[in-house]
Amino acid sequence: MKVLGVLPFARLLLENALSEGDIAVDCTVGNGHDTLFLANVVGENGHVYGFDVQEQAIEKATEKLTTHEVHERVTLFQTGHEEVRSLIPKDVHSKLKGAIFNLGYLPGGDKTIVTRPTSTMAAISALLEMMPLGGTIVLVIYHGHEEGKVEKETILSFLEQYDQRLAHILKYEFINQANNPPFVVAIEKR
Repeated sequence: MKVLGVLPFARLLLENALSEGDIAVDCTVGNGHDTLFLANVVGENGHVYGFDVQEQAIEKATEKLTTHEVHERVTLFQTGHEEVRSLIPKDVHSKLKGAIFNLGYLPGGDKTIVTRPTSTMAAISALLEMMPLGGTIVLVIYHGHEEGKVEKETILSFLEQYDQRLAHILKYEFINQANNPPFVVAIEKR
């Protein structure tokens, strides 16, 4: 048996949820790694919508997507992920099959700019309303900083109370690692 690390597991979940031609969302574009991954998974006939509040993130992601020649299948918004409902066109909601969040701060960026539980919960709720059955949302939760600890507890409390008839929700984590290792929470709409 080979146990997958947190990030490979997150990507495996998205690969299982998405097909060529689907719509995906990177709710925290960051340095563009997941945006590029999603653009490759949905292929030439699919599309990715990406959200990030930081100009630096949008610039880095744009450069990465252009270098890999997939920029035409991605739309980036320099705004918070809580805007998913207002910015993703209604006519593509039926193909919106996967979304990812990397919660915390931009690696190599300003550590005072962090994701917030209220905007994250709003985005999760909106995505679940928009997605068809089987749509999957993956959260990679980094909680090694004070704001991250608060966000972790708030998001877990929110999701633990979510009606099991509406979604399957799992938590994937390593329990013997030091220094508050990140973990995955996956939500599949039922």
